[in-house]
Order: sequence, then C-alpha cells, then structure tokens
Amino acid sequence: METQEQSKKISSKALVASLIGSSIEWFDFFLYGTLAALVFNKVFFPASDPTVGLLIAYASFALPYFIRPLGGIIFSHIGDKIGRKKTLVLTLSLMGSATVLIGLLPTYKTIGIWAPILLILLRLIQGLGIGGEWGGALLLAVEYAPKGRRGFFGSVPQMGVTIGVLLGTLAITAMKALSANQFMAWGWRLPFILSAVLVFIGLWIRKGIKETPAFQEAKQKNNIAKVPLFDTFRNNWRSVVIAVGLKAGETAPFYIFSTFIIAYATGKLGFSSTPVLNAITIGTLVTTLVIPYMGSLSDRVGRKPLFIIGTIAIILYAFPYFYILSLGSTVWLTIATIIGLGILWAPVTAVLGTLFSEIFPTNVRYTGVTIGYQIGAALAGGTAPLIATALMNGFHNSWVPVAIYMMFIGVISLISIFSVRETKDRNIEKEDKKAENYGYTEMIIK
Repeated sequence: METQEQSKKISSKALVASLIGSSIEWFDFFLYGTLAALVFNKVFFPASDPTVGLLIAYASFALPYFIRPLGGIIFSHIGDKIGRKKTLVLTLSLMGSATVLIGLLPTYKTIGIWAPILLILLRLIQGLGIGGEWGGALLLAVEYAPKGRRGFFGSVPQMGVTIGVLLGTLAITAMKALSANQFMAWGWRLPFILSAVLVFIGLWIRKGIKETPAFQEAKQKNNIAKVPLFDTFRNNWRSVVIAVGLKAGETAPFYIFSTFIIAYATGKLGFSSTPVLNAITIGTLVTTLVIPYMGSLSDRVGRKPLFIIGTIAIILYAFPYFYILSLGSTVWLTIATIIGLGILWAPVTAVLGTLFSEIFPTNVRYTGVTIGYQIGAALAGGTAPLIATALMNGFHNSWVPVAIYMMFIGVISLISIFSVRETKDRNIEKEDKKAENYGYTEMIIK
C-alpha cells in the first residue's frame, strides 16, 4: 500500500515525464513551423514568386495536421488497449527519428524534386507521432492528479506546447547569430540534429514511469473497449464534436500569434526576423508562466469561466492586434504579442486538456481526447497560417479578413463551451460506472 508521500512523489514524477516529453515533441514540431517562413520556402520549395514559395512551404506545414488524426487513431487505440506509457514511448521515438532526419536532408539544388518529397514524407511521420503524443501526455498527468488538482495537472502538459515553441525560437535565434550564408547553408540544420539528445532524455524518463492508476483499474475490471474508435463515435460522438469546436478556438489564434506573425511582420511590415522572434520568445515565456496558474485557478472557479473569458478576450482583441502591428514599432510588436500569446491565450489552453479528459470515460478517454484534438487541429490549427496568408493576398494585403477569421473561429468555440456542463467537481472514475447504465455523454452535455 502506497503512503501519501510515495503517491505524491509518483504523481510529481508522472507530471515531469508528461511535461518533458510533450516539450520535446512540440519543439521538434514547431521548429519546422518557424523555418517554413525563413528557410524551407527557399531551399526546398523554390519559386519565382516568393509568395507562391511561402504558400507551398505553409502547405507542407499544414499537411501533417491532416495526417495527425490518423496517428491519433493508431496510437490512441494502442493507448486505450495496451496502456498510456508504452504508447508515449512509441510516439516520442517516431517523432524524434523524423526530426533528426529532416536536419540531414539534401536541398532542392542537390537532389531536385526528391528534396521536397522526402521533406513532406518526414513531416508526415512527424504528424503521425504527434497525433498520438498529446493525448497520452495529457492522460499521464490527469490520471495521476491528486484530488482537487486535476486542473493544475492537466495544464502542465499544455506548457509543453509553449516550452516547445520557446526552445525552437531560441534555437533559431541562436543560429541567426551566424552569417546569412552560414545559416542558410547549414545553421538551420543544427537544432533538428541536436534534438536527438532531448529525445534520448525524454525516452529515459518516460520508461521509468508506471502505467496510470485509472488505466490499471480499468484493466483489472476488464473495462477495456474492444475497438475504442467505434465505441467513441457510437457512444460519445457529441463529446467529439464539442472537443473539435473547443480545440479550434484554442489553436487558430495560437498559430496566428506565433507562426503567421513571422511571415507577416517580416514580409509585409518590414521587420527583420530577429525582433519578431524575440517578441514570440517573450510572449511564449509569459504564457508558460501563466498557464499553470490558470490551471490551478480552474480547480477553484471552474474550467468554463476561464475558457469563456479567454475566448471572448481573443475575439475582442483580433482587430486591435493587427492595428498595433501595423504601427511598425518593435516595442508595440512585442507588446501585442505578449497580450495575445502571453496573456489572453493562456486561460484557454490551460483548461483545454482537462476539459477534454473530463468529457470522456476511461475506456475511450485516450481515443476521445485525441480524435477531438487532432480533428480540431487539422481544421483550424495547421491551416491557420495558410488561410491567413491566402486571405491577406486575396484582399490586397488587408489584415481585416484575417481578424474576422479569428473572430469566426472564436464564436464556434464559444458555442461548444456553452454546450458543456461544468466539469471541475466531476469524479471521472466513479462516473465511469454510471456511464455503463446512463451513457457518459448525457452526463456532461447540457
């Protein structure tokens, strides 16, 4: 029988494993997003029209978001059938291998059309890995959370997203200290290759974690879904739809604030890349500090109030954000990024994972949270920079359609959150038993 102190240590170790692995995965993934606007449109997708090259590079950035649901289906099936821990080792290995190989790829000038083909192939492999990663990292934290701290524990894996962006941005900023020729020739490759060290550390930590108590109990009681995907859509399809809507309102603003801004500020507003990357670095640092506070706050006031306030704030900020950027000041660029990425987005992402885990039963929780998350990311995440770029070019470089697009996505997310009852006081393990008779979906949807 574990003592309270032993249980606390195990929970803390699981939380660290969840954060570190998630950070590594997102560092690998967002490294590509940053370089798509700075390097890949030149060395892998050359075109006579710079805008066309950028659109193609962003398309390659968005493509894995449509393969992520497939990765989610594959690995969430394993996660709900075999366990969370083993699945997380698989996803990190797959993701890490693809990232290192991207750093070793020859360019278009060296092998021609095979360069972008191989790049996209490795990018798709990344998408498969990340498709199963987030749900497992989330459940590793949430299903180990002590009573009354599920919001805080569920927010910590979300810090992996911003830490990953922070590490990726810092890595690129460090490489930008090289001359332009050195950076374009080989400097951009180093962060991809050196990520192998981080992957090794992540695998070592994750292998030392036991399976989550919730899954162990489900396995002992033989409460394991035969085909988790079928059971999810048969009994919890409304929860999946709600999860997609929630994710859309969280992910689209994030990619506008952290990825689209790079090409927009450097290509349309005349900023050099360094102040833009610095602004994103500061914004992600701020939100990384704010996220756990918001997660802890949600344990006291609830998930819904924070999500609603954050989403409405982003909707209201869409027009002021682009206006502030148009002032052309580095100071205002930094302030605009801190407000959007660092403050307004934080409460939305802090409660997202916990909300997801609380609207699905244990036997399909990995599948439910993963499918909802990945479909939402495919529809509104990786496509956001592509859609924003296309809108701006289609409307003569006007940012107004992009702001309206952000507001539209926010409204969809609000509709979704208003469809869910408050979940902070829900005992998700006990309610698994009730769900056998009454259906889990009916218990959480208004």
